[in-house]
Amino acid sequence: MLLHHATWPEVETYLKRCKGIVIPIGSTEQHGPNGLVGTDAICPEVIATEAGAEAGFLVGPTFNVGIAQHHLGFPGSMTLRPSTMIAVINDWTESLLRHGFKRIYFFNGHGGNITTISAAFAEFYAQWSLDAEPCPARLMQRNWWELPGVMDTCRTLFPVGEGSHATASEVSVTQYALPHAIKSVAMSPKIAPSGSFTDAADYRARFPDGRIGSDPSQATPEKGAQIVAVAKQALIADVAEFFEIKPAAAAAQ
Repeated sequence: MLLHHATWPEVETYLKRCKGIVIPIGSTEQHGPNGLVGTDAICPEVIATEAGAEAGFLVGPTFNVGIAQHHLGFPGSMTLRPSTMIAVINDWTESLLRHGFKRIYFFNGHGGNITTISAAFAEFYAQWSLDAEPCPARLMQRNWWELPGVMDTCRTLFPVGEGSHATASEVSVTQYALPHAIKSVAMSPKIAPSGSFTDAADYRARFPDGRIGSDPSQATPEKGAQIVAVAKQALIADVAEFFEIKPAAAAAQ
């Protein structure tokens, strides 16, 4: 069930049986010559959407611009300042809390978001601690690639050239989700160099096509389907535990 596709009475009815919601959260940033700029938002969104449809939990709008200042050397990339993202996450959380949501699960698709999401959670909990009141809600973040079985699947599909940015696995997921948007681009070298970086200019200088350690030419929609299938089932189990519901019961409701 997607929040954007529901009416307010439907959300009100949902809250009578479940107080949890999943928020896909990602980034808008370059992903190499054949990777979509929206990759880090598309991946958690498609997995959460399929899992929510199967298990019956509510999926909120995708938080699709995150912490990506180091990608600003590439056209199309967008970023928030950490302070801005913290404020927006807390505004979203407060809005949901007002309506009775008590379990808010941020399903993350971008490594650069992790510390800022954690800081937003600390900011949220601080207000209750400072007021000496028990917090009525629990927050959680999970990276989609860290769900049980996902990385094992990715390593099996891509034993060489998976890399750390513009990876074959994430490009495969977007190709599965959006087959009409598949890009065929020759990349040289086949496997991009690996290494570290500082700011946007340094990133562009060290990794001129945007990839880090990856060969995303290996990506296919079929491989993406395999990854999504594993991630979907793992997400259903993880959300059920966090929401304190049984997956079978959620699917039947």
